[in-house]
Amino acid sequence: MKFQPVIDFVKTLYPNQDFIPLHAPVFNGNERKYVLETIDSTFVSSVGAYVDRFEEMMRAYTGARYAVAMVNGTAALHMAMMLAGVKPGDLVLTQALTFVATCNAISYIGAEPAFVDVDPKTLGMSPASVADFLKDVNMVDGNAVHQPTGKRVAACVPMHTFGFPVAIDELIDVCTPFGIPVVEDAAESIGSLYKGKHTGTFGLLGTYSFNGNKTITCGGGGIIVTNDERLGPLAKHLTTQAKVPHRWEFVHDHIGYNYRCPNLNAALACAQLEQLESFIEDKRKTAAQYRDFFAGQDITFVEEQPDTRVNYWLNSILLPSREDRDQFLEETNSNGVMTRPAWKLMNELAMFRNCFSMPLPHSEHIADRLVNIPSSVHAR
Repeated sequence: MKFQPVIDFVKTLYPNQDFIPLHAPVFNGNERKYVLETIDSTFVSSVGAYVDRFEEMMRAYTGARYAVAMVNGTAALHMAMMLAGVKPGDLVLTQALTFVATCNAISYIGAEPAFVDVDPKTLGMSPASVADFLKDVNMVDGNAVHQPTGKRVAACVPMHTFGFPVAIDELIDVCTPFGIPVVEDAAESIGSLYKGKHTGTFGLLGTYSFNGNKTITCGGGGIIVTNDERLGPLAKHLTTQAKVPHRWEFVHDHIGYNYRCPNLNAALACAQLEQLESFIEDKRKTAAQYRDFFAGQDITFVEEQPDTRVNYWLNSILLPSREDRDQFLEETNSNGVMTRPAWKLMNELAMFRNCFSMPLPHSEHIADRLVNIPSSVHAR
């Protein structure tokens, strides 16, 4: 087989496994203890000590002023965009190379994604492509209006792809003159740093995911972070069915959402968050081993850029061609090594095929050639 050496090397990194998953959860710490404490307390829903603790830990870890724990990352992104002011009929700038949840959350509001290209070095949204898009945007009564569609551009949502930080400061600089808020989809990048600062904390709001396949997991969970003193409390209020606090009365002052994180999930999240830095250290060691292995080959290992620290949620390689990519996927998955391609570009999906799109040469090149390879933390 053409890619037998790669298969053999992956098996040395994850020995004694008949099947090597792409990214399996690891529970090395207090997970069982905290979950059992939650069960014993009977506070298993969204009111509980571990929900508060999870939010406190995320504030301390990221440096954000507010953190609001939610049921999953998609719900967090949906709420973040509503808080940023996205309305039905608006356009939201995002990248075509992303997981479908990004565009689904835009659609929940009744807005539409407008696709820009990615930077081949970061795998994330290209500031240059955004700048090209904005050449066709005029300010009308304080709103950024995209002339070809006549729609208001309400937000920009970059995604830190596979944990690699985008050039987020450049994106904010490009969007700020047009009054376009940046909402970071940091679902995959918990613990990744850009110029010493956590991804998710640069924009007006940022969101993380704690799905079962993420660097740390609570089964299903998400969180919004922000430094905005109005939006932080409002996020907590709206995601708790907009219930006005009272000892017994049921009064609600907005359309609310049942989006709060259950205490059971938060207990698991706290135990995982305690181990996050050791997980990242382990994952970065694995990434360095992959980097050394692929050096000098015609397979390119995707590395972090200067001024960044990548969590290497999923290690990524670029094959020479689409044909090589498909052969690599066939050989690895047929021999006990789970690998996956990048997502199908969003503008190629039936739901988003008619949305506005800039030229996407870098996105198309990456989608044709990128493969994610096993990246799990090693269990102790």
